[in-house]
Amino acid sequence: MLELREDHQKVGTCVELFAGGGGLAMAVHAAGFRPLLVNEYAKRACESLRNNPPDPDEPEKRWPLVQGDVRDVDFADLVTEEVDVLAGGPPCQPFSLGGVHKGMEDERNMFPQMFRAIREMRPKAVICENVRGLLRPSFRPYFNYILNEMRLPFVERDGDATWEVHNEILEKLIANDSVELSERYMVKEMEVNAADYGVPQIRNRVIIVAFRADLGVDWEGFMPKETHSEESMIHSMREGGPYWTERHKKVTTAVRKRVIANLPQLDYENEKVKEKLKLEPWRTLRDAIAGVDENEGKPLPHVTEDAVRDKLPVGDVADHIGWPGARTYAGHTPNMLDRPAKTVKAGVHGVPGGESVMQLDEIDFVNAGGGNGYRYMTVRETARVMTFPDRWVLDGPRGEKMRQLGNAVPVKLGTAFSKAVAEALKSVEALEDPEKRK
Repeated sequence: MLELREDHQKVGTCVELFAGGGGLAMAVHAAGFRPLLVNEYAKRACESLRNNPPDPDEPEKRWPLVQGDVRDVDFADLVTEEVDVLAGGPPCQPFSLGGVHKGMEDERNMFPQMFRAIREMRPKAVICENVRGLLRPSFRPYFNYILNEMRLPFVERDGDATWEVHNEILEKLIANDSVELSERYMVKEMEVNAADYGVPQIRNRVIIVAFRADLGVDWEGFMPKETHSEESMIHSMREGGPYWTERHKKVTTAVRKRVIANLPQLDYENEKVKEKLKLEPWRTLRDAIAGVDENEGKPLPHVTEDAVRDKLPVGDVADHIGWPGARTYAGHTPNMLDRPAKTVKAGVHGVPGGESVMQLDEIDFVNAGGGNGYRYMTVRETARVMTFPDRWVLDGPRGEKMRQLGNAVPVKLGTAFSKAVAEALKSVEALEDPEKRK
């Protein structure tokens, strides 16, 4: 992304938990926050963080990585500076539609560790990302409890108390407004689709942002606005539209006509549609492969049948390697080139089913060991869909790299919210010392 290459001003410090392959850590760093501690448990993800410096212009600097179980990390001992932002996406499997749905009973539920980190470091702000499954009716009561715990993290739960009992205590304290501002956080939840922020992927998530109440942050004034829309994408794909005349001139007439024939109608008189048309078009899988943001004008080399059959690297871009055996089946339709990619998922054996399969323009493309006319996405194509820069090389075999990507926060989505938090904190600091931020 272009914003990753900016000479950004350092605006504060950050601690990143559950860092995974580095998507949110990179986003918070791109917003100008200096990392004090980055924690991750998985060995391969840690190697990815070790192998990729935060800033390509300073390759000698590395993430301040603390590898191991977050439950064993003593934040008060390790972090001696004031923390501006605590960021992290606690493991989503307990609440994911693709998981076992154990939720609060799942030992992988790490929200309690986020609250412990808040108590030990007292950050000015918190950014937390998780799956939309938290909003399902079966989990919504517990999600409300999560929000209440973040509002009053210093009111610890008794070891023998159920979360329901503790939630009743929190709700009474919140209603009575009896806790000091320095011991409270103002919390806002947002349901977002990453595609609405320029990510070439349909990825519905929940973003939780919290500010320490004594700062008096007016978060509403800094909430990131949606920048892209499906309506604008559809409009750009009409016959003669810029999607074809500017972005993808080499697409054959037959393919273009097929895509146009399947476009839904737009009600151009509808006021909501008019507003959506003012935004940029959703980005598609074809856009990602052609190159957007910092990869603009850098299309990924074409993956041949031979590369798929023999698992060959294609060009000199890291992790752009063919993979055989792609097939579609009931419940797993492939990604379409002229739509945002489907949600990248982290399965037990990498990305399962149709989530990593793409329909090709060449209907006669021979896919060794699978069906013809489609193939598996390469790791690099998937990384582009997650808006990782091409310089970022993940560690491990293909399945492990895909797992890291599926568990990550899209860098562009994380950057949008990290920059908004940075601006909100700067506004508070400017009020305290107007000369400081001139």
